[in-house]
Amino acid sequence: MGNVDFALTVEDLTVSFDGFKAIDNLALYIDKNELRVIIGPNGAGKTTLLDLICGKTRASAGSIKFKDEEIIGLPEHVRVRRGIGRKFQTPSIYENLSVFQNLEVSYPSGRSVFGALAFKCTEEVRSRIEAVAAEIGLPDKLETEAGLLSHGQKQWLEIGMLLMQEPELLMLDEPIAGMSAKERDLTAELLHRICKNRSVIVIEHDMDFVKKIAHKVTVMHQGKILAEGSMEKVQADPKVIDVYLGH
Repeated sequence: MGNVDFALTVEDLTVSFDGFKAIDNLALYIDKNELRVIIGPNGAGKTTLLDLICGKTRASAGSIKFKDEEIIGLPEHVRVRRGIGRKFQTPSIYENLSVFQNLEVSYPSGRSVFGALAFKCTEEVRSRIEAVAAEIGLPDKLETEAGLLSHGQKQWLEIGMLLMQEPELLMLDEPIAGMSAKERDLTAELLHRICKNRSVIVIEHDMDFVKKIAHKVTVMHQGKILAEGSMEKVQADPKVIDVYLGH
């Protein structure tokens, strides 16, 4: 099904842990500039799927093509360089650096934090930082120490740190966990902004939030895809109600 229009093509993907198939012969196709939400009960394999796409976990079988190139054998850092960004549930920001500095050290010239000390902040880097800060809703917080941000703002900063690397595929695991209602709404707007020029995969439990953001919803169950389509379609699917939404 070699279709260059897909940003991501996952086929026959399987991973077994001690004989248990956490992901079982799964196929997934993500369009360019698509915002896909993956839902499903705990243990469905959602986080494992992201681990396989970013290279944290090694597949037992199958294919993962990013922009029509096989990435299954590639180490994690190479996948990042190819344009795959992944945000985990707990934000990993540098609490004692300013928002500006957090974004600056994320600029992709393969630097460590220590390398950043010798790094000259060029006009190009500065304008990139300002653009990303606007995109994540923190343009007036550039001089603020990251540790002083609210929980939601820290999550946005971490998304910004990934955006500095201009990923073409961004994966977010439960991005609104612990956020206030206002922060959730702002996060929905942020996600709509950032999927204009990249594909975004979000794992989420909050159905109201899923409705707000999803172009398409994939429901996982026991390492397989149970249903896929619009939120309306999957919500009305008897199988989905039975294993997931009914609980």
